This record gives sequence, C-alpha cells and structure tokens, in this order.
Amino acid sequence: MKRLLPAKNGLHGTLIVPGDKSISHRAIMLGAISRGDTTIHHFLNGEDCRSTMQAFRDLGIKIEQAGTDVLVHGQGFEGLKQSANPLDMGNSGTTTRLMMGILAGTDFTTTLTGDSSLQQRPMKRVSQPLSVFGGEVELTQNGTLPAKVIGRPLHHAEYQMTVASAQVKSALVFAALQADGVSTIIEKLPTRNHTEIMLQQFGAEITTRDNRIISVVPHPHLTGQVVEVPGDISSAAFFLVASTIVPNSEITLQRVNLNPTRIGIIQVLQKMGADLSIEELSTKGEPLGNITVRTSKLRPINVGAEMIPSLIDELPLVALLAACASGRSVITGAEELRVKETDRIKTVVEELRKLGVHVEELPDGMIIDGQPMWQVRNSQLASHGDHRIGMMDAIAALKASGELMMTNEEAINISYPDFFTDLGTLTGRN
Repeated sequence: MKRLLPAKNGLHGTLIVPGDKSISHRAIMLGAISRGDTTIHHFLNGEDCRSTMQAFRDLGIKIEQAGTDVLVHGQGFEGLKQSANPLDMGNSGTTTRLMMGILAGTDFTTTLTGDSSLQQRPMKRVSQPLSVFGGEVELTQNGTLPAKVIGRPLHHAEYQMTVASAQVKSALVFAALQADGVSTIIEKLPTRNHTEIMLQQFGAEITTRDNRIISVVPHPHLTGQVVEVPGDISSAAFFLVASTIVPNSEITLQRVNLNPTRIGIIQVLQKMGADLSIEELSTKGEPLGNITVRTSKLRPINVGAEMIPSLIDELPLVALLAACASGRSVITGAEELRVKETDRIKTVVEELRKLGVHVEELPDGMIIDGQPMWQVRNSQLASHGDHRIGMMDAIAALKASGELMMTNEEAINISYPDFFTDLGTLTGRN
C-alpha cells in the first residue's frame, strides 16, 4: 500500500527521464542479430527490458550490463541457439510479439511463456500474419501464451495489416529480414517506427513510402552500432501532465524522444491549451529535445481513431487531462486499450470515478465531464497490476486535497522503477 500525497507547492525543476522502453527493447534485439558489438547508452533498466535481455542470453548471446550501459556481443540471426528452457517474457508484450518474428526463421523450436497478465493477452494478431510468411506459431485454444515458435525457412510476402500495431508490424519486419525475397508490409494506420529507424542505422535496406508502406530487403549485413537511447516520451508524459494540472508548477524534461509517431501526448496538450515549449536538440538518430511545461487552464478535447496510434500508451493520461479540463471530452477509436496489461478503458473509468470525475464508458473509449477541482469519493486507489494505471493514479493524487492510498504500486517497476524517486525530486520531497 503506497501513500500518495498532494503536491501543495507544485512541481519544479529539471529531470532526465529514463531511456525509451521501445528503443531499449529494439537495441538489445538488433544488437543480438547483428555482427559485432553494440553499445547501448541510457538503457531502460525496467523489468520489461530485462526480460528481453534475459531472453537473448538464454538464446546464447553474451550481454554485459553496467547500470544503464549495455554491451551486446552480436552473433547474427544464425548465432541464435536453442534455449534449454522456455523463454520467460515476464509482463512484456513487446518482447513476446517481436521475438515471434525473430524466432520464426530459426532452425529450432522455442517455447515462450510469461506472467499471468501476459498469458491473457491476444497473440493471434502476430501468429496469423506470420503464417503468411511461412511462420508457424502454436498458441493455446484462446490464442494466448504459452506459445511454441517452430522455426523454419520463411518466404517473402505482401501483407496488409488489419490492426494498427507497431508490435505486430515489427514482428513481420523481423520475419521479412529472414525471407527469400523482398517483402511489403502495409499498415492500417502509421504506427511508431523505431524498428525501421534502428534497422537503417544497423545497415538494413528498409524503406517506407506514403507513411505506411514498408519494403524490406532480406538478409542484410547488420553491423553492431552505438545506440544512444533518448528519454521515453511515455515516461515523460506523466510529469508533463502533472506540471500542467497541478497549480504553481513549472518543469523541464531533458533529452526526450520527439519521434513524430510518438508525440501524440504533446499534440493533445497543445490542443488543450497547455503552456508548453520545446527546444529541439541535434542528433544522429531519433529526434529529441527539452520540453518545458507550466500549470495551464485546459480546454476539453475530442480524440478519434486517427490519433490513437501516436498516443496509445498515454491515453490514460489523456483521460486524466480531460478530467481536469472545463467541459466535456470524448475519446473514441481506442478499443486497443482493452487488450493492454489490463482493460485500460475499464480501469481508467473505475479510478477516475473514485476521484469524483463523471466518466461514461464506451466500447471504444469514454466520455469525460471535466472540472478543475474534484471531490474524492474513494481514497483507496489501485494500479490493477498495470504500471501505467498506477502512475496515472499517482499523478492524479497530486491534485487531491488530502492523502490517498494505492494498492499494488510495485507494478510501476515494469517500466519505471525510479518513478516515485523522480516524482519526489520535482515535488521537493527528496
């Protein structure tokens, strides 16, 4: 049980947020399937990314770590060796789905398992399109883990995606790298493109046209690189929102990832009238910059399907922003939230109602009647075992008039082990 205290003096100061989770995952993966050493700086040392690291160690890849610096001794696709035991994916959907694409073209069989939450998440969305490339993944009758990936030669394909998912897209790209000819993957909507950017850095021939048609040339000569992981916009988002909604606040978050496929939360803040400014920094890889945000009076917003892919992880925070705006906001087209670590539509509605916010649940989103001040109805908040719900609760509690409590706060360690320490730095409690 975690005590959550209001931020009576606001949030102030500067902070470098942890490394981007999506990029940290992919840096380990690409380092492993490349030839030579890959050095990763500012790696996110959360449980999900450690699941990826351990999986590749189990597949025979030597990986050394010193804090947030990681050295991967890459062996190429052909250097992966069959694991003596099932690979434990922990709570990481990214690790699971991307590994399916990597393992589909091996010459051995691998079993993937995970924790109780991960074993409820849908995996047919990966196994079915992989079969178009010749991949074979056996799932439970419910289409969930444990999964058996039966490695075999893969063939090229053209595939039109039916879900807007960067995880599914990346799994197919990894499979296409091992195919017998050039493959084309057509996205339903543009999603985060970290896999494509990093593959180009490592030497792959992969191109994108019209923002969603991806061409992959197989069997590239991938060479180890130095990867500087920018700050995770999904982690930064919690503090951006906190500084926006808590009176008397002004903070600067440094070296944050500004990839155009990830800045939906910034666009939402700007549309809602947030006092926010960005200093862009020069970089050889992903775009990044320093973001300053101050307490703001917010307008309501309507968020539809076209915006969802760029802020899918931040939608609980969009709901929280809407709860603080003066007027009615509507979020639709977000049915993907129902198959995250929790049913995030249901859990967000439940937690906001505890805080006294009027929220109507929709099949694909929610309607929120916002107001600058709330009357808390239930001081017992819950993370529901979901790291992003737990962090949303902690940020919401900063606005409360008194102390609140939260159960299962350890779920936050999945993506942000130092979250409460960093929050304490900005609220002056450390």
